[in-house]
Amino acid sequence: MSQTLTPSPGAGSAPAVSSRRWWTLTTVALAQLMVVLDTTVVNIALPSAQHDLGFTNGERQWIITAYSLAFGSLLLFGGRLSDLMGRKRTFIIGLIGFAGASALGGAAGSFGMLVFARAVQGAFGALLAPTALAVLTTTFTIPKERARAFGVFGAIAGAGGAVGLLLGGFLTEDFTWRWNLYINVFIAVFAVIGASIFVSHSHVEGPRPKLDLPGTVLVSAALFGLVYGFSNAETDGWGSPATWGMLVGAGVLMVAFVLWQRRAVHPILPLHIVLDRNRGAAYISVLISGIGMFGIFLFVTYYVQASLHYSPIQAGIGFLPMIGMLVLAAQLSTNLALPRFGPKVMVPLGMAVSAAGMAYLTHLNLGSTYAGDLLPPLMIIGFGIGTVMPAAIQTATYGVDREFAGVASALVNMSQQVGGSIGTALLNTIATTAAAGYLATHLPPTAETAAQAAIHGYSVGYWWGAGFFAFGAVMAALLFRRRGQGQSLAVEHVDAEDRTDDAGAPAAMVGAGTPAATDDAGHPAGHAARHRA
Repeated sequence: MSQTLTPSPGAGSAPAVSSRRWWTLTTVALAQLMVVLDTTVVNIALPSAQHDLGFTNGERQWIITAYSLAFGSLLLFGGRLSDLMGRKRTFIIGLIGFAGASALGGAAGSFGMLVFARAVQGAFGALLAPTALAVLTTTFTIPKERARAFGVFGAIAGAGGAVGLLLGGFLTEDFTWRWNLYINVFIAVFAVIGASIFVSHSHVEGPRPKLDLPGTVLVSAALFGLVYGFSNAETDGWGSPATWGMLVGAGVLMVAFVLWQRRAVHPILPLHIVLDRNRGAAYISVLISGIGMFGIFLFVTYYVQASLHYSPIQAGIGFLPMIGMLVLAAQLSTNLALPRFGPKVMVPLGMAVSAAGMAYLTHLNLGSTYAGDLLPPLMIIGFGIGTVMPAAIQTATYGVDREFAGVASALVNMSQQVGGSIGTALLNTIATTAAAGYLATHLPPTAETAAQAAIHGYSVGYWWGAGFFAFGAVMAALLFRRRGQGQSLAVEHVDAEDRTDDAGAPAAMVGAGTPAATDDAGHPAGHAARHRA
């Protein structure tokens, strides 16, 4: 049996080492929370911003779409830049740029300035989000600590959208809509200070790989078309030429991108990263979870405000138990269940639980109460997503060479972003169509039938969401590799680390068979030869 890699007594027992790692996690968590909550925090503020700046209902969608387009289309580019420029430098640039764009948006005096600021936010978010996960991936190499760190990160990735709804409601009601953007400046200040102190410098020594410009252009254009197509479907319908034209174009560009990556000397996305069976299953799992999560936020938010007449802040508070259950499940999964059962069990289990929670939501009606009818399914869904996300994210970034950690991390964010775009557009279209069909068969239209039609539309959307989660459960059960009987995830990680170091070099290079020394950031000593800390 291979020997466990442990820190040397001097390095491993020093308080500064542990403190540095966990403060790095705190810094990364702040950055991730800022990016994820910004996908929903502005939604609550839109009515107030529209009244203040005087833009139309048709223009309103661009406040959301501008962010999504820039963020989704530039994620792989941002991830690769973090690999080439160095994690710390890229991380701080992303934080400062995101904060600056947020301040510009908060001070916007016109619709055009607000849209521009949101697009710049999305661009810097595409730089920041994959870099944050890459920092986490390359900082925590000890299996037990890695599991805890990814448990925190997965909980934030899953709960950030709901936190955004709560925070957005509070800031809009008690301050102004502008504080939904200004708040990022305060978060970024703390994150920049933390990054300056705790995040280590790192870069690959030797010849620096070149940026794959053709690949960057192809994948960015493909992702732009994909996100735009789904966003346009939500407003103009699936029959719109802009919708299917963009989606078809995105498909063609993606095929061209894959063909180019097979021959590129310095590919932006080495295909072996996504063709690995476990990582591919993890990316698909994150995408499906994104579809379901954004569907929940969309319909439940509509339901509690339009049908139960909750205020924005009450709607946000209603998601708190779901967030609490998600965080609890994330910690239980990563610290207890995942090391014992692995992703092949935990991801399908979480998907199945989420599917059950979505199906439970279909019983809601105009007479439902929060405590008796809405709270139980929200907690079930929170537990399910909290089981899926940490396991999927940890698997998606495990085993990737350090020089491609940024790209692998970008794929996680890209999967969630594309899943959110699909979920919002597809499920909203399905629900709207179902509501219109209900009204057509319940004439004459009245306020009562309109309210019932909306409930019917939500219910159909929940069933489709449950179907996506059920499909995800089957897919994950089939795709994830079966682990050796009785072998824990921790043992798998230890075995892998005994065979190779963190950059994939033979174990002999870091002293196989003896406890490995670590540097001041807690990495194996061999890391210092290739990366400056």
